[in-house]
Amino acid sequence: MKLVIGNVELDNNVILAPMAGVTDLPYRVLCREQGCGLCCMEMVSAKAVLYRNRNTKALLAVDEREQPVSLQLFGSDAEILSKIAGELEEGPYDIFDLNMGCPVPKVVKNGEGSALMKNPKLAENILSALVRTLTKPVTVKIRKGFDDASVNAVEIARIAESCGVAAIAVHGRTREQYYSGKADWDIIRQVKEAVSIPVIGNGDVTSPTEAARMMKETGCDGVMIARAARGNPWIFGQTTAYLETGELVPGPSMEERKAMMLRHGRMMAEWKGESAGMREMRKHIAWYTAGCPNSAALRRDINRVASMQELEELIETRL
Repeated sequence: MKLVIGNVELDNNVILAPMAGVTDLPYRVLCREQGCGLCCMEMVSAKAVLYRNRNTKALLAVDEREQPVSLQLFGSDAEILSKIAGELEEGPYDIFDLNMGCPVPKVVKNGEGSALMKNPKLAENILSALVRTLTKPVTVKIRKGFDDASVNAVEIARIAESCGVAAIAVHGRTREQYYSGKADWDIIRQVKEAVSIPVIGNGDVTSPTEAARMMKETGCDGVMIARAARGNPWIFGQTTAYLETGELVPGPSMEERKAMMLRHGRMMAEWKGESAGMREMRKHIAWYTAGCPNSAALRRDINRVASMQELEELIETRL
């Protein structure tokens, strides 16, 4: 099922959520190859770009194999956000997204991320400034609210639509919940009923059948997969197939898993350097092998891997 966001037509409506420390360039390429309709990049601080922070260069890099991509910016200063977005517009980004969902304390403390849910007027100023500045589509990712006493996703969604935002992603948890408890899909339904722009549901989409259930229960136009995609890029192809045909595609064989891990490792070593790449791969291998026999012992050994050769030997001898 295709999804159109502004002037960008996606192959399908199953989207990789932005996840700091996870959705880096190599992993986005793998998810796109496995059928992801849109790759969302790790969130980038507009202030960090403004002040030329050296870490932002890697965060802003895109490979043509992963497009279309959504660049997610975070911040709380409308002027800085619109200035940076304007400077980046000629880059390889198809969509610009505003982060209004990050629950991390150091982000919230600065009035950024999910803290913007508490300040609808500021959110309106930022979204208006972004839409005025950019010709590419602007989207926003929000939560149910900041806490149970201030559930205002519908109000924020209406504001976003009035500003000219092209689509909105709704995570059915409050900031206070972080990622715990159950996602409230009913709030996604309420947002969908309140606006005419595409609404993308997020939260507890753990399988193709859950994606279909979310779409049926909420009427949302697409689904965004986050934690269930870690170590499982195949979920995108499986989900699109199920949404289109109602058939469950079998999961990958162990040989396919091993091949994916090795390819991912090589891409990480090439992208981040062997030492840093292998450190990053430790968590990915733990996700890829979750549920495998002796996975606890395997995780312990993974944490000692320091070279591509060691990773190859581990995968070949232990799986």
